[in-house]
Amino acid sequence: MNGWVRPVTKAWVVRDFVPGPDVDEFAEPEQVIAELARPGAALGTLLAVQHPHRTPAARARGLGLTEALPIAREALDHLRANHYREVHDVVAPYRVDGPDGSAHGVLCLVDPAEVGRVRHTEEVFPEVVAERSAVLSGLGCATSAAMLVPVSDGAVLTSLLSDVCDELDEPAVSVVDSAGRQHRMWLLGKGSRQTELLELLQRQSLLVADGNHRVAAAGGASLLALITAGPGLRIGAIDRVLIGTGLDADTLYRKWRDFGLAVTRGGDPRPPRRPGVVVALVGSEVLRVVLPDVGAEKPQIDHGVVEQILVHDALGIDPDGPSLRAAPAGRPLPPGVDALLQLAPVPFGDVLAVHAEGRRMPRKATYFTPKPRSGLLLAAL
Repeated sequence: MNGWVRPVTKAWVVRDFVPGPDVDEFAEPEQVIAELARPGAALGTLLAVQHPHRTPAARARGLGLTEALPIAREALDHLRANHYREVHDVVAPYRVDGPDGSAHGVLCLVDPAEVGRVRHTEEVFPEVVAERSAVLSGLGCATSAAMLVPVSDGAVLTSLLSDVCDELDEPAVSVVDSAGRQHRMWLLGKGSRQTELLELLQRQSLLVADGNHRVAAAGGASLLALITAGPGLRIGAIDRVLIGTGLDADTLYRKWRDFGLAVTRGGDPRPPRRPGVVVALVGSEVLRVVLPDVGAEKPQIDHGVVEQILVHDALGIDPDGPSLRAAPAGRPLPPGVDALLQLAPVPFGDVLAVHAEGRRMPRKATYFTPKPRSGLLLAAL
């Protein structure tokens, strides 16, 4: 079926298990380097394929991404030959259940350049987009999927996918990840059900719930995507951490107060439940900052206010520099953290309102769960 949402013409489905960790668990280059330095982690894993220049061997030889891509292609060929089987013209109904929600979705190819159909939700880092674009074009294969959410009619999609999965009975793949989520994936070939599903998807407008950099890196080419509406999707918090600044609680309290912000010391160290407040953990101390109203744009998204007012204006720190990092709530923090700035999750209604106004969210502001497991389906691009 032709269209901007279509089957994967040539794909590889994992036969037993995906070698190595989930590639999407590692957001920062330093985390990737540390993981690949573990014994055996750089040999025969999708993480090494996606980051060939960050393996110990490549770093020892001083290889950049371009020089390391031939090694990545050879490693990917080896993985597909030993751990995958080839299939054609399929979409892949998918279900994930875990402590952070449940979702029915479908893995398929999407044209992200279709005007008005795929809407970026957040700003992106250009250097990350350039790197991901080079890997995608160099491999000619997508090893992980962006996560797209329909703006409307999500319940219809979820109901149809539930019926399709029941009809297909036994999944082609069933695995449990390190966080206890169960991932099940079916294969749906050509036929009336595939046509019905694709026709429904063709009518959707989709938000990028996860994978803005992957969508931007695809450019005008095909994108592997999981399209899902739940029924148990959740938006978790993405916090901010100050690293290597040398700032302590006394200094932060003074600088924020001097800038005119409402700051109190002590109190509940738990993250805020509603937008408008930041709870900062600085060593053993707690600072609570009420965020100011900074303009006419509504709804106001806390992450943009934090980066511009608390970090840039009050502290003189470049939000794009190495001293500020995004940190999904509940994930291990990087070493050398001076302060953890805890933010409330962005309500989904605010996400929709921002995009209805033609705006984008600040970078790394939403953390949709549960996510698909990378590597269960590889797609030729």
